[in-house]
Amino acid sequence: MQRIDNTDQLDAAERKLRALLLDGLAGDAGAYRDFLRALSAHLRAFLRRRLSRWPDEVEDLLQEALLAVHNQRHTYNADAPLTAWVHAIARYKLIDWLRRRQGREMLHDSLTDPLTEIDHAEELLSSADADADEARRDLDRLLTQLPEQQRASIVHTKLEGLSVRETADLTGMSESAVKVAVHRGLKALAAKMSGRNENR
Repeated sequence: MQRIDNTDQLDAAERKLRALLLDGLAGDAGAYRDFLRALSAHLRAFLRRRLSRWPDEVEDLLQEALLAVHNQRHTYNADAPLTAWVHAIARYKLIDWLRRRQGREMLHDSLTDPLTEIDHAEELLSSADADADEARRDLDRLLTQLPEQQRASIVHTKLEGLSVRETADLTGMSESAVKVAVHRGLKALAAKMSGRNENR
């Protein structure tokens, strides 16, 4: 089976989102709707990882982030990575939410310094991002060892948050083939991780 460059595979969502946004900015309303739909899935997964303790807040923050992206869409530099740009917007919204939330809590706790709490929250977010980056690099190395269809299916459904149907549309595979590829790929990854841990 033909193998593809892992970077190309992992950047599939970036390329798709960027193309849809640029088409939307050029006046294609359908492409812009598709961009917002795909971005919703991407940012929902991004926010869920960072709000695991507050799952009820994800949808509200998602809407805030999407509105901010919409309002700032003309500031996007087409030469820059799109996902970095939208992640920065989502992080600002997340930090704003933490500030608001902690501000409310500070009204009930006069002994706590609000600025210290906000700094601590931002430090936690930064640390979580660093840990996630390291884990992602480890996962990327393992993913390079999988066949193309397994790798693509896992990346789109498990890492990018796309549905099986969206993944099938994007890859040209059937929905059942995507499910099988995810199942077999995850089983292979588990075996590789188990073997790696035993060798340490």
